Amino acid sequence: MFTGTYTAIVTPFRNGQIDEPALEKLVRSQVKGGVDGIVPVGTTGESPTLDHDEHIRVIALAVKFAAGRVKVLAGTGSNSTKEAIELTRQAEAAGADGSLQVAPYYNKPTQEGLYQHFKAIAAATKLPLVLYSIPGRCGIEIGVDVTQRLAAECKNVVGMKEASGNADRVSQLIAACGDKFTVLSGDDSLTLAFMAVGAKGVISVASNVAPKQVSSMVAKFAAGDLKAALRLHTALYPLFKNLFVETNPAPAKAALALMGMMTEEIRLPLVPVTLKTRDLMKATIAELGLLK
Repeated sequence: MFTGTYTAIVTPFRNGQIDEPALEKLVRSQVKGGVDGIVPVGTTGESPTLDHDEHIRVIALAVKFAAGRVKVLAGTGSNSTKEAIELTRQAEAAGADGSLQVAPYYNKPTQEGLYQHFKAIAAATKLPLVLYSIPGRCGIEIGVDVTQRLAAECKNVVGMKEASGNADRVSQLIAACGDKFTVLSGDDSLTLAFMAVGAKGVISVASNVAPKQVSSMVAKFAAGDLKAALRLHTALYPLFKNLFVETNPAPAKAALALMGMMTEEIRLPLVPVTLKTRDLMKATIAELGLLK
């Protein structure tokens, strides 16, 4: 259902407010670049520092600006099951095509707690759900056994954004849940490695900056043109790595600001990148021919 390249879009700000014209410009660039979908208000969209109304507003705007040309997989996860249900229902009402559900962070539930959490969300919505396992940020992993239970019992649990950095997990998830369960890479630099063992694409940070190149890399690999995909991966690899020299999404916003897409504004406790990193991002996007 959700295959190919999905961009975890940043949330543009101007003077402390959501910059709606810049968001529209960003979504247009994603459509033009050939991505399959966008993911508003994930981690890259600074969801922890958006209030409830802003969160839903960004999703509604993403749906409006996408206008059915690409899918919208809305970030509506939370470490509160009640809040995740409320956000997911509102995203459904706003017209999202699906929901990305991150593992509950900070409170570190047991695997049974994870199962009950996602099962309750699945029961509360008709939207297809993509789970999001990122132990480096959440402190817990969504276990393969729990994922198998959910996929078997909840028809709208359809996939996993896998950000463990471990290709074994891709194989394990597909073996446990079947080919109809879609695994997407959560790390740009591992996309081809994960696709080689069965993943069906990526939820990408880099495609904010280079949507055409990232979507082409994924499409070529999926079509069996491995050499072309590898060439693109090699060219994009510095971008993949340099976008994380400081905390995401600050480097991505720096790059997008250099490209004239938006301001570099970011919300505390995150801060803009250092001059050294800004210079690094400038050199990186210039090498890719993305600097005007």
